[in-house]
Amino acid sequence: MQFLNISNHELVELGILRRENYKNAKPFAAGWFDDFFNKDALKKVLDEFPELGNADKFQVSYANPNEVKHASKGEHKFGPVTREFMHFLNSQPFLEFLQTLTGIKETLLPDPYFEGGGCHQIMPGGFLKVHVDFHKHKTTGLDRRVNVLVYLNEDWDESWGGHFELWEKDMSHCVTRIAPLFNRMAVFSTTDYSWHGHPEPLACPPGRSRKSLALYYYTNGRPSNEVSEANRQRITTTFAARKGQDSAQMTAFNAAVNLANGLLPPLLVKGVKLLRKN
Repeated sequence: MQFLNISNHELVELGILRRENYKNAKPFAAGWFDDFFNKDALKKVLDEFPELGNADKFQVSYANPNEVKHASKGEHKFGPVTREFMHFLNSQPFLEFLQTLTGIKETLLPDPYFEGGGCHQIMPGGFLKVHVDFHKHKTTGLDRRVNVLVYLNEDWDESWGGHFELWEKDMSHCVTRIAPLFNRMAVFSTTDYSWHGHPEPLACPPGRSRKSLALYYYTNGRPSNEVSEANRQRITTTFAARKGQDSAQMTAFNAAVNLANGLLPPLLVKGVKLLRKN
């Protein structure tokens, strides 16, 4: 199936054209693209979006002060068109586009395990507080460098919220807000200071939700200035409260999680944060 409106060569040219804007974006390297994919193909992906939030070993639900959301695990929940689309996003032409856009010198590699990625859904009232992502893939040991988010929300009313927010390094304020509109793709580089999230509870009506696809890309090694030595091996997400905007409960929860990160194996820490519906 044809997922792009342009050729592979034009895709790389687009990466060159947008590279400087991407690298110089504030508060960190990022960008977004509207109508990037073939609309009809992406509608087929939306039609296949799985039901999440049920008792199923191929999905996970989070419910804690940092996040209330649902996500698929691996590619077990993908329909046939979705699987083809996600495989395209892990293919050589798309990797070459990302390599060109980001200017990353180390060779970008896809994640066939979709660790933490796949189908994401936030229901009314759900949220994902501001955070920086894990830095190491727990299976491959590779360094996480780039996130790609594809939004699948047709006829989205921006008053419902759900904006993807990019925050200043000191967590003092949001610099950029990106509405999760259908056929919009957000791309950003992941470091110790790439604070981002969807922190306000979603205000869409019943029967609607915020749907997206998430893909992460890796390299074998990374520049030392992107991640501190203390965090270089981190395989868990780090959340931080917004100044004067998030609850004391969130601050206390994260203090307990950070303490556990220093004392317990990662799987036990994940158990503290995660409610599995299976």
